[in-house]
Amino acid sequence: MGTLPPMFDIAVNLADDQLRNDADGVLKRAQQAGVNQCLLVGTDIEESHWLAQQFDQLQQPWTAGIHPHYAQQAPADWLDHLRKLQALPGCVAIGECGLDFFRMLSPQQCQIDLCQAQIELAAELSKPVYLHDRDASESLLKILNNSPKVNGVVHCFTSDKKSLDDYLSMGLHIGITAWCLDERRGQALAKLVPTIPSERLLIETDAPYLVPRTLKPRPKRNEPQFLGHIIEGVAALRGENADELARQTTANAQALFQC
Repeated sequence: MGTLPPMFDIAVNLADDQLRNDADGVLKRAQQAGVNQCLLVGTDIEESHWLAQQFDQLQQPWTAGIHPHYAQQAPADWLDHLRKLQALPGCVAIGECGLDFFRMLSPQQCQIDLCQAQIELAAELSKPVYLHDRDASESLLKILNNSPKVNGVVHCFTSDKKSLDDYLSMGLHIGITAWCLDERRGQALAKLVPTIPSERLLIETDAPYLVPRTLKPRPKRNEPQFLGHIIEGVAALRGENADELARQTTANAQALFQC
């Protein structure tokens, strides 16, 4: 892989136990690989507070929200926490929030209630919303249709063409990971990737998860340093130049998250 223009990884779970104790190293390796900006994702109140505390040192944008996996565990005053976190330097989006009916680690109605409240908060504060959808597109689209209009991204998109078209019709961006490069389960997504308008496309590692199966030798965990590899793969699927795709997706992320 050659040297690509500066890149923006919109999904780095730096507060995850696999990365937290090596935060400086993860970001240093990313910088060395040309990934100058990483969106650090908060998936619960504790993670979001940790990212807020690290901002002065890490100088990377971050999000604050409650992932559907942790909806049932949210403290009673979770909404107050999110309001305060959203006012802090570097916090550029609300989420990760959404629905996950694949693993169902929180009851369905609990997921729906917290997702809707976070979307409404995003609209109130004029912040982008950072959405999670796993086997729940129909329900998430219903929430979005019944909530105030928001900007944002459906991160780690893995759904079908109808859902893709519906999300795009709402003005949302689409985050693509190495899932589309996985020959076992990513073939359907690979066919959809070329249909995403270039101005709505964002690229992500979702580190430390979703290690690209096309990386040889295959590392034990994913890191933002591998974003260029994903961009090369996505560019090949789209029949585009990887340099141009890197520039476009970086510009898209900077415009959406205002950073």
